[in-house]
Amino acid sequence: MAHTLTWYGHATLGLETDGHRLVIDPFFSGNPASPVRAEAVHADFILITHGHGDHVGDAVSIAKRTGATVISNFEICNWLSAQGVEKTHPQHLGGGFRYPFGYLKLTLALHGSALPDGSYGGNPAGFLLTTNDGKKIYLAGDTGLFGDMKLIGEEGVDVAVLPIGDNFTMGPHDALRAVKLLTPKHVIPIHYGTWGLIDQDATAWGAQVQAETGAQVHAIRPGETFSF
Repeated sequence: MAHTLTWYGHATLGLETDGHRLVIDPFFSGNPASPVRAEAVHADFILITHGHGDHVGDAVSIAKRTGATVISNFEICNWLSAQGVEKTHPQHLGGGFRYPFGYLKLTLALHGSALPDGSYGGNPAGFLLTTNDGKKIYLAGDTGLFGDMKLIGEEGVDVAVLPIGDNFTMGPHDALRAVKLLTPKHVIPIHYGTWGLIDQDATAWGAQVQAETGAQVHAIRPGETFSF
């Protein structure tokens, strides 16, 4: 079974797996790195890691247009329902649920989660997806380094998607330490280069990661895909 990850710049991703289309943190409008417009995005499921505007982004408009089910924490799902989103599935940290595309568990993330209107967005999260053929994809979300990444790594991570931008999330140094804790087979860096404040050299970072770990780094550009 083939799985395809597409990076749309910042922290926005598309994942196609077992015939299902997932969009993670759908920030297209206002995202200077995105090569596509929100109106062109198709989704069966939308995953949201936390409530900040550059992650909730276009979730409401895409969900209303496509009928996608939005998966996030309880507070964000309630907020989305109040915005007119009809299909949501709330989870919370450590909890998992089996969807048609696989088993999805919410993981810890060290960050904030206020919603665009200032209301409470619950706890920020990452996602650990076990696909229907047993592949493990760790979507860290916006986070700093934390020691329990080692526990996530014990699951046997095939692909880890990690922020490297610094200032708001892990920077390159801590993201390298995260790779050493997670021991994934493949790594995709995100949440960098959107604005000058979070500019990073992902190619140089990837070379360092590969020199110091067994992981293969795929520093894809916005609009490019990684298949495995």
